[in-house]
Amino acid sequence: MVNRRRFLSQAGRAAGAAALLSGLPPGWVGSAYADDSPEVSEMKFGMIALTDCSSVVIAHEKGFFKKHGINSTVAKGASWAAIRDSLSSGDIQATHMLIGMPIASTMGLAGSPKKPMVIPWLINRNGQSITLKAAWKGQVTNDPKALKPFVDKAKAAGEPLTFAMTFPPGTHAMWMRYYLGAGGINPDKDVSLITVPPAQMVANMRIGKMDGFCVGEPWNNRSVVEGIGFTSLNTQDIWKDHPEKVCAFLEEFAEKNPKSVKAVLKALHEASVWLDDLSNRPEQAQIVSRPTYINCPAQIILDRLLGNYDFGDGRKKKDPSYMIFHERNCNYPQYKYATWFLSQYRRWGLVDGQVDYEGIARKVMRPDIYEAAMKEIGYQHGGPNKESETLFDGIVFDPAKPEEYAKAFAVNSLKA
Repeated sequence: MVNRRRFLSQAGRAAGAAALLSGLPPGWVGSAYADDSPEVSEMKFGMIALTDCSSVVIAHEKGFFKKHGINSTVAKGASWAAIRDSLSSGDIQATHMLIGMPIASTMGLAGSPKKPMVIPWLINRNGQSITLKAAWKGQVTNDPKALKPFVDKAKAAGEPLTFAMTFPPGTHAMWMRYYLGAGGINPDKDVSLITVPPAQMVANMRIGKMDGFCVGEPWNNRSVVEGIGFTSLNTQDIWKDHPEKVCAFLEEFAEKNPKSVKAVLKALHEASVWLDDLSNRPEQAQIVSRPTYINCPAQIILDRLLGNYDFGDGRKKKDPSYMIFHERNCNYPQYKYATWFLSQYRRWGLVDGQVDYEGIARKVMRPDIYEAAMKEIGYQHGGPNKESETLFDGIVFDPAKPEEYAKAFAVNSLKA
């Protein structure tokens, strides 16, 4: 028989536990005292043929997912829209994705079906480039202002120049727009801006369908190696250590399966640490070069992974701001990055009127999930960053004043 003192002690502990659990997200309650194994152990991950898919691929190939209880499958998507649709339908449970895509899907922007998604992990920084056609070698280097005479002449002739990016609200679209805007060129009025999947960029430039494009590696370097184009500048020249790809989940999946999501983040952490040891990058290039992943010669992938940039027009550079996967608090999902992308959606008329910058940033970016996962493995991250950023045109982004920033650009497509 349980005596009165023991009964009261047990009741007190139960009440205390209930109070502790009351503030947890849906799906977390009821599992606090269960085992730590993921709710869903069989997971399919999406990726696109870009070098920055590497942390997902390495976590799979090196057994980091399995170590944390996830039996992984990696599926290559044909385009970013296809990846988005596969995540939305539940065909894949997590994916390599442009940082702007979960924001656009959560808001239902630019043709994206409204489907809330979350970002608890930033995959990488830096490592994208803007490529221009070979005919402009020696006439244009890294200053987009040099493009304006060509743009104006083609527009006056009724045959506007064509530039490509990979997804309308994605990172490559925003870097291309920012680059053109800094050169006094309005991407919505002065040129034709088209969408092309990453792996198809080089082939389309080869047959003359575009004058320039922005994409991730290895497609910029491949255009140089094949003599089709040259690199004007790298995106880290526009914004050093800018955010790029993320690991995204449906909000609904993350709420129902918190231990599965944390298991994925723990595996990605191990993969990312491995990747930022430069001695591992030759092996990285060999693995991701396979036909099932990028399908490109490993050396073309490796050159720029090591910061060795041959721009293809006589310029060469050892770039210290090469693609990173772990260093400099790379993986922390900062609210300010979502705010910056929202400011650019505002600038370019992808949204009507002022945006709920803070509300959307807090809904999509999930540092709480990231912090919980890292705490469980004892990793000390760098925490939130609210500092201002200055891009290559000198205009300062203050995360506390995003609407003022969105309206600060002379070249824009603002809507009331």
